[in-house]
Amino acid sequence: MHELGIVFYIIRDVKKAAQENGVSTVAEVVMNIGEVSTVIPEYLEDCWRWAADKEDILRGAQLRCNIIPAVTVCNSCGKEYPTVEHAKTCPHCGSEDTVLRCGNEVEIKEIIVPNTN
Repeated sequence: MHELGIVFYIIRDVKKAAQENGVSTVAEVVMNIGEVSTVIPEYLEDCWRWAADKEDILRGAQLRCNIIPAVTVCNSCGKEYPTVEHAKTCPHCGSEDTVLRCGNEVEIKEIIVPNTN
């Protein structure tokens, strides 16, 4: 399970961003997880809870994962199609000259801090 390692990197990056911005508490971290990224969001969330609660700045903070659909573009006909359903072969023209356009990302989209009002 590589999700635990990914969680450690997320925590490192969130703590750095919080420090750079004078933030002492984080309420939520929002991730973009690509459909074909090999990261399993449920595992990531389980690892997050265990690791985040060990950090004062992240104690109780939620992790929310947005799943980004995998989309491939065909270099032969220029059309896009859903990657998971058709893999590397374009369903429009049959070409295998295709490139994954999105759906492989694992990135922090947003760090939400508690409302101080």
